[in-house]
Amino acid sequence: MTDPTEKVLDLVSEADFKPMTLKAMSRRLGVDPDDYPEFRAAVKGLIKDGRLEIAKDKRLSKPHTKGAIIGLFRRSAKGFGFVRPHTSKEKADQIYIPVDQTRDASSGDEVAVKITKRPKGPGMNVEGRIIQVLTRASGIFVGTYFEELGAGFVRVDGTTFGAPIYVGDPGAKGAKPSDKVAIEMVSYPTPYAAGEGVISEILGPRGQPGVDTLGVIRAFNIPDTFDEETLNEARKLGKQFLETEIGDRLDLRDTLTVTIDPATARDFDDAITLSRDDRGFWSLGVHIADVSHFVQPASDLDRTARQRGTSVYLPDRVIPMLPEVISNSLASLQAGKVRYTVSALLEFNAEGIRTGLSFARSAIKVDHRFSYEQAFPVMKEPEAEHEGVAPEVARMLGAMLELAQILRRRRFDRGALELNMPAVEVDLGDQGEVVGAHLASNDESHQVIEDFMLAANEAVATFLTEKHAGFLRRTHADPEPTKLDAFAEFARSLGLEIENPQSRFEIQRILIETAGTPDEYAVHYGVLRSLKQAIYTPDPEGHFALASENYCHFTSPIRRYPDLQVHRQLTTLLEGKRPKSDHDELAVLADHCTKTERRAEAAERELVKIKLLTYLESRIGESFQAIIIGVEEFGLFCRIVNLPVDGLVHITSLADDYYYLEFETHTLIGRRSGRRYRLGDPIEVRITRIDIDRRELDLAPADIHIQEAESRPQRPGATPSTPEARRARPPASSLTKAARAKSSPKNPKKNSKTKKGKGKAKRPKG
Repeated sequence: MTDPTEKVLDLVSEADFKPMTLKAMSRRLGVDPDDYPEFRAAVKGLIKDGRLEIAKDKRLSKPHTKGAIIGLFRRSAKGFGFVRPHTSKEKADQIYIPVDQTRDASSGDEVAVKITKRPKGPGMNVEGRIIQVLTRASGIFVGTYFEELGAGFVRVDGTTFGAPIYVGDPGAKGAKPSDKVAIEMVSYPTPYAAGEGVISEILGPRGQPGVDTLGVIRAFNIPDTFDEETLNEARKLGKQFLETEIGDRLDLRDTLTVTIDPATARDFDDAITLSRDDRGFWSLGVHIADVSHFVQPASDLDRTARQRGTSVYLPDRVIPMLPEVISNSLASLQAGKVRYTVSALLEFNAEGIRTGLSFARSAIKVDHRFSYEQAFPVMKEPEAEHEGVAPEVARMLGAMLELAQILRRRRFDRGALELNMPAVEVDLGDQGEVVGAHLASNDESHQVIEDFMLAANEAVATFLTEKHAGFLRRTHADPEPTKLDAFAEFARSLGLEIENPQSRFEIQRILIETAGTPDEYAVHYGVLRSLKQAIYTPDPEGHFALASENYCHFTSPIRRYPDLQVHRQLTTLLEGKRPKSDHDELAVLADHCTKTERRAEAAERELVKIKLLTYLESRIGESFQAIIIGVEEFGLFCRIVNLPVDGLVHITSLADDYYYLEFETHTLIGRRSGRRYRLGDPIEVRITRIDIDRRELDLAPADIHIQEAESRPQRPGATPSTPEARRARPPASSLTKAARAKSSPKNPKKNSKTKKGKGKAKRPKG
C-alpha cells in the first residue's frame, strides 16, 4: 500500500473529526486487511513522532496543543533539556524537560510543552514534558563516520545527540572510517530507542582542507549553489545591460563620487557624494545599488534571494544571496563604470540637523575606490599630498570626516549607545587554516561610513512611515527592566554609581566613564548581556541602541533581502504608486529574514571556532591571557584575548578552594581564601583539552596546577565530576543496541547472557 501518513493526518485534521480506535480508523480509510500491519506501523510511527495522540481508551486524535507552551528546545549532552518559550527570553522562564519526557526532539526544534511540576524553591525551573515536535530545526546533520559491530555509525558533531546514529551496513555510499559525512534522519533518537539515518553526502576525510567549511554549510542547511533558472535569468540581464542607457534616471555621472569598503570586498553596495554651500549647509548623497531594477518580484532571482535571505560570510568563502553576475558585476558600484542606484539626498545644517530630504533613481560613476586603510590617512590630512589621490577627492574625504563627527555627536546627544567590544578576526593560510589573528580595525574611516549609512537608513524609514507604507523595519526592543536592574547591581559592585538603570543616558554615562579603564570589558559586556537582539518586523517598535523611532536597512540590497524589500516600497512611491502593504505577509517575511540572518551569523561563528580549535590543538598545555565572559555555578566561561574562541574552566579545575556563586555580582568566591573570579576579569588560563568534533575547549587557571587538582580532598560521598567525565563517549552498549535493533530479522542472533556476580563493576553515573 502507499504511505497512509498523509491520509491519517488529513482525517484527524477535519473539523468534525471525533477520536476513534485504530480499527475504526482503518475502516474509515478503507484499508485492505492485508495492508493492516503496515497501516498499524505507520500510525505507531505518528504516535511516536508526537503527530498523533492516543488516549487511555486507545482512541486516536490530533495532539491537543491548547494550553501548551510553544518554544525552542535545547538538549544537553546528558539527554535532558530546556525549552525557551517564544513569549519570554528570561533564563528563569525556561522549562526543564527530563530525559524521559523529551520524546525525539533535538536541539533547535520548535516544540509544544505542557507543565508537569511547579518549582519547589526559588531559582528552580518549572518542569514539563514535550507533547509534540512542531517544526524540525533540521533534517540534515554532519558527523564522523565509523564502523563497529558490523554496522556503520555516525558520531554527529556537537552535543545534539548523546549516542552515535546507525546508518546501515559498513561502507554505505562508499564511506570510509573517519570520513566527514552528511546524514538525513530517518528516525530521531528517543530515550528508549536509538536513532537511524542515511548518508546523503560524503564530504571528505576529516581534517582535509575545505571539509570543515563544507560541513558547516551542510549542517546549517545553507544553499551554496544556484539553480539553472536563476543563473540563466542573471546571464540574460548581463547581456541586456548597457551603461550608456540611463533612461529618465537622475544623472549624477559627473558628480564626484567615492566608495570606501574592506580591501577584500567584491560587492560594492554604497557610494558617497558630499558638498557644502556658502551657508555652511551640507548636501550628502548616499547612493545604493539599485538591485530592485534587476531582481523583479516573483522572478527566479527573487525566489532565490528571498529563500537565502542574506549573503553568508564565512572565513574562507562568501556564499552570495545573488549570483555573482549581479552581486559582483551589474549591481556592484565598481569604479569607472556607470551603475544604477537609488539615491538618498540629505541636507543638513551646520549643527547636523536634517533640513532637506529627497530620493531618486539615479545613475552614478565612481571616481575613486578606497579601502578603509587607504581612506583613513587621507581623511586625517586632507590638505597633504597622497599618491594616486586627486586634491578634490582628498578634500571631500576630509569633509566627510567633519560631517560624520557632527552627526555622531547628535546621535549620542539623543541617547544612542556605543559598546567598545573590539572584534578579533582570524588570519588564514593558503589551505584555509588559521595562522594567527588580529583585532578588527574600527578607526574613523569605518565610523564615517557607518554614520552616513545610519543617516540614510533612518531617513528612508521616516519617509516610508510618513507615507504609511508597510516595510521591514529593523527594531531593537527596550531591555527587560529586571535585566537592567541586575546590571545596575553588578555595576555598583564595581564601585560605579547608577541611580536609574532604565535610563539610556545613565547607561551611556557608565559606558563612557569606563571606556579605557580596567573595568571596560566587564561593564560593556554586562550591558551587552542586558540587551535584546535586533530583529526585522513590520511593527514600529523603535531601536533602543540607536535611540531611533524609525529605522530600517536600506543600504545593502546586494546582500540582504530586507533592504531589497525596502527599495521596492520606496521606488514604488517614487513612481507615484501606492505600494502593497500586507501586514501578515510582511510579518512572515520579517521572521524568515531574522532567522536567515541568525543562521548566517551562527554558521560563521561555528566555522571560526572549528578553525581556531584546530589551530590550538597543537598548543595544549600552553597559557593564554583571557577574559571571563560568563560565570556559572559549574565554572567560568573565558574568551582568549588574542583569539575569538571561548572555553570552559570547570569548577573542578579550581582546585585550590571550594567556590560558590555570588549571583548579584557574577562572581565565584573561594570559601577559605576569598579568591574571586568575576565577570569581565582578566585571567591567565592553560589549555587542558580540545575536542574539535564536539566544539569543546577545556581550560584551567594557569596558576593552579594538575597536582593541586589531584590532591584536593573529595567531599564524603561525592562523585568525581570533570569535563572528561561529563563528555564521555557513549558506551559500547548503545552501539550494540543500535546494531541489533537494525539487524535482519531473518537470522536473529541470541543475546549472550551476562553472568551475575558480587564482583560485577558498576558504570559511573558521570
